[in-house]
Amino acid sequence: MTLSCSIIDDEPLAAQLLESYVKKTPCLELHGVYNSAITAMRDLRSNPVQLLLLDIQMPELSGIEFAKILPPETKVIFTTAFPQYAVEGFRVSALDYLLKPISYEDFVHSVNKALDWFASIERQSTCEADRFMFVKSDYKLIRIALDDILFIEGLKDYVRIYLSSGEKLMSLMSMKKLEEFLPQPEFLRTHRSFIVHMPKVHAIDRLRIVFGEHFIPISDNYKDAVMHYLDMHTLA
Repeated sequence: MTLSCSIIDDEPLAAQLLESYVKKTPCLELHGVYNSAITAMRDLRSNPVQLLLLDIQMPELSGIEFAKILPPETKVIFTTAFPQYAVEGFRVSALDYLLKPISYEDFVHSVNKALDWFASIERQSTCEADRFMFVKSDYKLIRIALDDILFIEGLKDYVRIYLSSGEKLMSLMSMKKLEEFLPQPEFLRTHRSFIVHMPKVHAIDRLRIVFGEHFIPISDNYKDAVMHYLDMHTLA
C-alpha cells in the first residue's frame, strides 16, 4: 500500500527534514510541502491526500484548527516541539503525535500506524461490501455471513461467535482485531467482552441487550455509542 501525503510546517529546516524522510520511505508519495495551513488549504480541500504531516503552532491558522476542517479521508500525524499539545491532537483524531526533533525511527513508527489504519479501513470496507468474512476455527477457514452473526464474546485470547442458527464458533483472535475489521456502527462494542450486531437486536432490558437466554451488558465505556445508535433508530 502507498499513501499520498503532504507536509505543512512553517519552519523550513523541519519541513526539509520531513520531506527527506518521506522521499526515502517507499510507502509514501509526496504531493506537496507548504509553509502554512492557509497556503495548503485550497490544494488539500480540492485534492485531499491520505496522510498529512502537520505542525501545530503556526501563524494565522494552527494545526489543531486546520485539522478540524480537513476532509474525513485525510488523516493527520502532528509534528511539534511542544508536548503540551498532545491531548488536543488526539481530540481531533490524529493518528499520532511526533515530538521534534523527529528521528527517522520515530517517523517510520508513525507511518506504520497510518498504514495499519488505512489497511484496517480497506478490510472493513471490503467486508461490508461482500457481507462475509473468513475466520480460523478448528484448523479450518470458515466462511461466516455477516447477516448470520448475532454477537461476539471475548474469552481472553479467543472469541466465540454466536450465529442466528444457534451455532457457536471459536477462533483465536482478539476482540480489538474483530472490532477494527467489522463495519461500524452495524457492529458495536457494548462491553470489553462483547461486540453486538445491532440490526439483530430485538430487546433491551435495563441496559442489557437480550438475545434469548443471553444478556449482553452495556458498560459505561461504550454506553454513549450504543445509546446514539439506539436514538437514531427510536421513534420518540
